[in-house]
Amino acid sequence: MQTTNQVFAGLGTTIFTVMSALASAHGAINLGQGFPDDEGPDDIRAAAAKSIVEGPNQYPPMMGVPALRQAVAAANKRFYGLDVDWQTQVLVTSGATEALSDCLLALLQPGDEVILLEPCYDSYRPIIEAAGAKAVCVALEPPHWSLPQAALEAAFTPRTKLVLLNSPMNPTGKVFTPDELAKIAELVRTHDAYVLCDEVYEHLVFSGHPHVPLMTLPDMRERCLRVGSAGKTFSLTGWKIGYVTGPAALIAEVAKVHQFITFTTPPALQSAIAYGLGKADAYFEDLAASLEAKRDLLAKGLTEAGFDVLPTDGTYFISADFRPLGFNGTDEDFCREITVKAKVAAIPLSAFYPQGASHAPRHLVRFCFCKQDAILAEASARLLQWSRRR
Repeated sequence: MQTTNQVFAGLGTTIFTVMSALASAHGAINLGQGFPDDEGPDDIRAAAAKSIVEGPNQYPPMMGVPALRQAVAAANKRFYGLDVDWQTQVLVTSGATEALSDCLLALLQPGDEVILLEPCYDSYRPIIEAAGAKAVCVALEPPHWSLPQAALEAAFTPRTKLVLLNSPMNPTGKVFTPDELAKIAELVRTHDAYVLCDEVYEHLVFSGHPHVPLMTLPDMRERCLRVGSAGKTFSLTGWKIGYVTGPAALIAEVAKVHQFITFTTPPALQSAIAYGLGKADAYFEDLAASLEAKRDLLAKGLTEAGFDVLPTDGTYFISADFRPLGFNGTDEDFCREITVKAKVAAIPLSAFYPQGASHAPRHLVRFCFCKQDAILAEASARLLQWSRRR
């Protein structure tokens, strides 16, 4: 038999699937997978239902319905002062993961290099490698996940095509500082590279930290593709609505990939998200405040259970060091232990590094806090009870 694509054939069952199945088998609270446990804003769902009934329900324009592209352009201006031409500089995709894949496939050729900042979202590397490019990794330094500037400078070579920047960052919850962003921009300009900016958590930023798109920095407009996610902004992850903003020349190339991946995205959902992006500032402020409160609730519970909790300034996720609990196994061992015995599931942070990476920390786990307060309180109580039995 002929072989299949070895990049994907070499991938095993993801740890997310493994831990979710284990959580289900043991009746555990699943704080591993990153999605909210509510159904999103009533008015946005009502707008989608109305649009389904009234139509149209046939293929919308490949680039996205005009209303949503206009709304994305308006949001860029409203939140970041970016002037965006909705007709040539915005593309709607079936989720942010598709957007990321479209951008990578559009930009990369065999032999190119992509700088990844680790730990990182698990879809990046396979798509990079499937495009024939090479991932060059720069590991951030816990507990604050600071950017090692010397290592970043050393990662650039004549083959560097782009940097993939995720801020706010999954899984660490890091929001890159202005100084770090300025350094990345400086190196990108020096080496004539692009930046793919994964900014799906742009509205989930806490503790007074502003979200600063790299695209807003001097001379970066023509080098950046900026990816957003309606799923994260409106707690509607199942809708799979993403969007890319960038210079017209690059968006045109990304659209060529998009047309052969999904071609388009359900029009009723696009229309509803266009409505959602026009919501008052209070919605976006309340979303961030609500999640910040959930972060604090879970952080308090984890601390009381004996964890050393790492700082998190954005996203759905918080990381914790389990060594103070006296557990001497790996992070995957620990996640299995608490799923079975404490009835709470988490994700080992080493899952966000290459398999077998010697530099991956083995003492940290990631919990998801975008859950109901009662669920977070119960998970905390279970972990506290378990830790006291040890």
